[in-house]
This record gives sequence, structure tokens and C-alpha cells, in this order.
Amino acid sequence: MAVMRSLRILPGVTITSDRCLILDEGPTVVLGDLHLGYERALEQEGMYIPRINTESIRESLNDIISRYEPARVVLLGDIKHDFKRAGYEERNEVRTIVNLLSEAAQVVAVKGNHDNYLQNIVADMGLLVVDYIDVMGFRLEHGHEDSGKRPVIIGHEHPSVRIPGSMGGGLKIQCFVHAEKDGVIVLPPFSPFSSGNDLVLDKSCVMAPALRDSDYAHAKLYGVTDMGLIALGNISGLSDIVL
Repeated sequence: MAVMRSLRILPGVTITSDRCLILDEGPTVVLGDLHLGYERALEQEGMYIPRINTESIRESLNDIISRYEPARVVLLGDIKHDFKRAGYEERNEVRTIVNLLSEAAQVVAVKGNHDNYLQNIVADMGLLVVDYIDVMGFRLEHGHEDSGKRPVIIGHEHPSVRIPGSMGGGLKIQCFVHAEKDGVIVLPPFSPFSSGNDLVLDKSCVMAPALRDSDYAHAKLYGVTDMGLIALGNISGLSDIVL
């Protein structure tokens, strides 16, 4: 099974094992679902985990900026985790990440369903917060709602698949989804804490309308691992893959 750092899936469109997609114009780095403030939100529910989300994201973004030298970075929604008004810590986390990116590139924030009050947080930072942006003929939107424009690049779904194990169990892998016939590309979440929503043939389990309305059963899946990208075929053929 071939493993690669990046793969050109369409003219001008490259997916990477860094959990981001690169459009040639700029170039433009596209990534989604950072869910900043995740740990704080869990603590409010009585669950305590190490506060590594923002630091891990910061390190990964530094690597991406160095590797791809983007002129533009598009944050594809759910930049913050909590639906409620941001507290000091979450506000600081968002501004820290925006500052880091703004030093290297133009930053465009596409509003996701978690991004209540985002405009208030970044009002004095010159950050553009929009419902969508069009680049190279692609509509870039979060994905919780479907504009109907195609081709479209979205997040929101947190797509993952389960690969059966030869001795039982198996492995859960987050992935890019490319429903080429329908013009839909779905990004994996950028947050290291996102567990992923397993793709199955039951459409009621699919969260993003654009993906649900596509022939996603035959979409191409590209798993994201520490080793690199892995071409997984499609959902219908996953049972033929055994680890």
C-alpha cells in the first residue's frame, strides 16, 4: 500500500498528510476544524485533559507555513470549539493562531457552526470572516449548510473510516474524501482531538449535506496517518483491506 506526503487529486489541487489542502493560486492553504478551546470546554463539563490542542496546532501550522509558503490561508470553519461567547482563554487561543498565520499570509476565516462571536474576537485584527470564499472556481465553505455550488471544498464532517484487523479490532483512520463525479471534496479535521465521524453506507450518519447528497459510497478515500497519505479506495471496498 503506497504511502505519500502529498497527492495531486485534480489540476491545481493537492492534498497532504499535513491535514491541509493546497490550491495552486497563491498558493492557498486550506484547513478546517481547529476547534480551539476544546480542553476548556471539556473542563466545564468536569473532564480534564492535557492542554495540548493549541500548542500542537501552532507547531503544525509553523511546519505548513515553512513547507508550502502560502500567500493565503483559508480556515474552513469551526475555528473555535464552544458555541457560547468566548472566555478569555479561548479568545486568547484564537488570537494567538490568527497572529501566527497573519505574519506569513493573508488569512480568511470561513464561519462554521461553532463560530458564534468569532467576528467579535478578531474585530481589531483585520481578519476577514466570511460565509464562503471562491478560489480557482471552487466554493470553499464550512459544510454544515450547502450552498449548492459545485465544485465545493468543505470541512464539518470530520470523516474517518475503520479498517478491519486480521486478528479482530481494526484501526480508525481520518481521511480526505473526494466525490469527484459530484464535485465534492471533504477535509479531515485539523484538531488533534477530533475523533472522526465514521463513514458508513447509511446516509443518515453523514453530517454534511453536500457529502450526503453525493455518491459518497464510491468517493475516493485518502487516509491521513503519521506515515503519510494512504489511498484507501472507496467505502464499498474497505472490507477488502486488512491490516
